Amino acid sequence: MKQEDTRQKILDKALELFAAKGYDSVSVGEIAQAVGIKAPSLYNHFPGKQAIFDAIVEATAAQYEADTDRIDIHVQDVGQDIPVFTEITEDALFEKVRQIFSYSLHNETISRFRRMMTIEQFRSPELAALYSRRYVGRVLDYHAGIFRALIAAGEICPEDPDTLAMLYVAPVVTLLGVCDRQPEREAECLERLRKHVGLFFRMVHGKTPESGGDDGTAR
Repeated sequence: MKQEDTRQKILDKALELFAAKGYDSVSVGEIAQAVGIKAPSLYNHFPGKQAIFDAIVEATAAQYEADTDRIDIHVQDVGQDIPVFTEITEDALFEKVRQIFSYSLHNETISRFRRMMTIEQFRSPELAALYSRRYVGRVLDYHAGIFRALIAAGEICPEDPDTLAMLYVAPVVTLLGVCDRQPEREAECLERLRKHVGLFFRMVHGKTPESGGDDGTAR
């Protein structure tokens, strides 16, 4: 096995174990055994378990950015996506949300990383802060930035963009957590997601059953 292949296998197996058991419950020996090498050989690639964890964080962030780039989601650069959401239809918005939801749920690396961080956020203040930045702060900031631009363009109601971001994101994160715990409920959660996106879309565009405008087109 090539050195780079062994290194990647160490990361893959470590993530699998961390997601299932938690960081503290996994030893270097267990990781080496899962990879099919002896513990001393693992140290040829990483100086210790913390280094493996740090490499997983870095590699997963890079993978997420590369993968979501293909569906015009750039959480790290909101400016790239403002044109995508300008005059977007309700159906197109739901399809974009469905894609990122399904990717987050079914991509094995991303799913395992999220599960690992769900556990590890309680292990240390540093990991709690990392969890908050990655799964709360930057996601809210990204959507607030989108809403701020749409408000400035007169496309949606002039409400507080940070509050809109919370209203929009919280149900998505909740439904993702439900699917993590109960994967058999995915179809139900997708239907709830569709209804949430539709209701939010009509709300921010000032469309109510009384006012009409329920054809899925932006104002």
